[in-house]
Amino acid sequence: MKLLGKIGCFVAAACIAAVPSVGQPANPGMRMPRYDSSTETNIKGTVEDVLHPQYSSRRGNMGIHLMVKTETGTIEVHLGPSSYVTQQGFAFAKGDAVEVAGSKVTIAGAPAVIAREVVKDGKTLTLRDKTGRPKWAGRRS
Repeated sequence: MKLLGKIGCFVAAACIAAVPSVGQPANPGMRMPRYDSSTETNIKGTVEDVLHPQYSSRRGNMGIHLMVKTETGTIEVHLGPSSYVTQQGFAFAKGDAVEVAGSKVTIAGAPAVIAREVVKDGKTLTLRDKTGRPKWAGRRS
């Protein structure tokens, strides 16, 4: 009887471990593409949704993502850490008109943009320098 109890506990633990936690990506080992200035693009559109992914096995909070509707479709725009965006005096909401300069990348098989600058209401939020180095990274190399 004790053996069946131990087997049952093992099976239950294995089942729980197999179910991803809420907010975690399906493939947490997937690496985020790097900013590539050779793929820089400019998009203009309207914010459809503001996403706040909370999980990254290497980086903690993954920051703010905007779903931006353009003339050609909707694209996910990766900004940066929520704390950095807020410190710069910016907030985003559904319906905001934005212009984004950033690196066009593919994430999980879908096109996306890693933002370098975002213009909203005539104000510019600078997230990265011209090479793509994050402004929140300080002087680290």
